Amino acid sequence: MTTIAPTGPLTDLKVIEMGSLIAGPFCGQILGDFGADVVKIEDPKVGDPMRQWGRSLPKGLSPWWPVIGRNKRSVTLDLRTPEGRDLAMALIDQADILIENFRPGTLEKWGMGFEVLAGRNPGLIMARVSGFGQTGPYAERAGYGLIGEAMGGLRYVTGEPDRPPARAGISIGDSLTALHAVMGVTMALHHRARTGRGQMIDVALYESVLSVMENLVTEYDLTGYVRERSGSILPGIAPSNIYPCLHGEGILIGGNGDTVFARLAETMGRPELVADGRFNSHAARGLHQGELDGLISDWTRTQSLTELLARLEADGIPCGRVFRAPDMLADPQFQARQAIVEADHPVFGKVKMQNTFPKMSETPGAVRWPGPRLGEHTEQVLGALGLTEDALTDLRDKGIISRTSDT
Repeated sequence: MTTIAPTGPLTDLKVIEMGSLIAGPFCGQILGDFGADVVKIEDPKVGDPMRQWGRSLPKGLSPWWPVIGRNKRSVTLDLRTPEGRDLAMALIDQADILIENFRPGTLEKWGMGFEVLAGRNPGLIMARVSGFGQTGPYAERAGYGLIGEAMGGLRYVTGEPDRPPARAGISIGDSLTALHAVMGVTMALHHRARTGRGQMIDVALYESVLSVMENLVTEYDLTGYVRERSGSILPGIAPSNIYPCLHGEGILIGGNGDTVFARLAETMGRPELVADGRFNSHAARGLHQGELDGLISDWTRTQSLTELLARLEADGIPCGRVFRAPDMLADPQFQARQAIVEADHPVFGKVKMQNTFPKMSETPGAVRWPGPRLGEHTEQVLGALGLTEDALTDLRDKGIISRTSDT
């Protein structure tokens, strides 16, 4: 696969990624999106399981891997062997950032704890991603996304009130953890610029979820109220829901502000609702949320989604459709901002995926290539350490590195 020279604000940074699945690798993806040289170390036999996760396509490949593996160079090393660990540490010696999401204690058993690595490379920033953090009674437990989402409070409040807790439909806990790891890295880089010293960043999945749970804990602490599942609404915020349309589609309408609600009532042909004691203030609308949603639903279900969107937009009322992938590909806003781009893949051909975000005026990110083949860059990266072809052949024969594959 042809690699393209990096652009973006992080082109001076070298990153070693020793993570697998989502939380660690998504952190590496974001850094790579904005120009960092991300070298991903993978097991020589199976690589990152993300290469096969999700719906399987030709040769057992996953459509997830081209996204989460993009802008990275793949190197295979068996870290269970002393030679593999020595080579990994040689790469880390030259790195600015190390991302790892092994179970806490694993690297220490291999002689690769932060103190050892920082002793060799004092400027190293090490992002350690785990389910429960590096300390505490749960530290050594396996940390899966669904457990962290539940422990952080998200699962309990997600779904319909008369059913068990639901999941978001994506691995949101892992993604939030990766974003917190990126935040930690950027803050640590700022500190290193002032002091020359790196540091360890301890990112726990359940804490990353907890951080976005708004006032859930404080509300209980002050009032004793335990927030419950509320389906598609936020209790007390009305109208703000999805409402049925003529052909079974749904439309999202947000009209909970006083002036917006007045415009909505006018558009509905029900201007008298503004003076109705049940709906004449934000608090009143919240108290009579079910009644108000019923009135709006009676109105929306008589109209087509397309016509209703145009009418509400013209009247300045926040509204929208519920987007699926086909809607995104056809939408003019996505197209105007190039929110979805194409990358050339050696097996799939042209592959569409989300672009890099956020947009930056001076140093934008870019999708330079999709996820690489397992071990595709092993010779390139290890050769830069001074290893000869004979040494690489010996490593292949021992199974410490793999032969380049097509997956």
